[in-house]
Amino acid sequence: MISLDEYLAAGQTTVSNLLLKNYRRLGLNTNEFMLWLQLYVENQTGNIFPDMTEIARRIGLPADQIYQILNSIIGKGFVALESKKDEAGRQADYYNVSLAFDKLTILVEQEKFKKTEDAQQISQKNMFTTFEKEFGRSLSPIEYQKIGYWLEEDGYTPELITLALQEAVLNQAYNFKYIEAVLQNWEKKNIQTKQQVMDEQKRRKQLILQKEEANYQENLPEVSLDDWLNGED
Repeated sequence: MISLDEYLAAGQTTVSNLLLKNYRRLGLNTNEFMLWLQLYVENQTGNIFPDMTEIARRIGLPADQIYQILNSIIGKGFVALESKKDEAGRQADYYNVSLAFDKLTILVEQEKFKKTEDAQQISQKNMFTTFEKEFGRSLSPIEYQKIGYWLEEDGYTPELITLALQEAVLNQAYNFKYIEAVLQNWEKKNIQTKQQVMDEQKRRKQLILQKEEANYQENLPEVSLDDWLNGED
């Protein structure tokens, strides 16, 4: 039975679950990933140019097959045979296994972009649906083109365009010129989010209430205190 000291002395290798779960999607088969993993383990322990016959013995494959697999993962860009000077100034070969992490980073970023792209497509679809619902009809090709211009040229988000539509509906202005005017007004005020739109609407309501209150005070009849006490008109 292995002792705790022997277990700890052997060291441990940490590999991200992202790599374990996605090595096939990166383009590695199981044997290729196992060889890369063995090279990674040796690299972590300081053995940067391990004996491939020893690795073949561990994996349980013939040495010539291991070399074939090595050539494959080098060709796929997961490992590179490079050289550098050692402490004595001599050139020493080593296997650079970090290229696999570069490929993993690219995959993760691509996934993030795809998710963002999918979310944007859903947001745009919902926006067009809202337009047709509020207008009570299908949009014309020119109207689709106009919305596309807002998205691509002006850089307005589907959410902001939908909010401008809602603003137009509240004011019974079912036309694209009004919606565009709202968007341009918000752009001048650097309004880009739903919260900023809500804050602007709240500010406008407060100004309207203040104006109405001021008008009410101005229109009150002037009655002196004496007249009020005496009940005079």
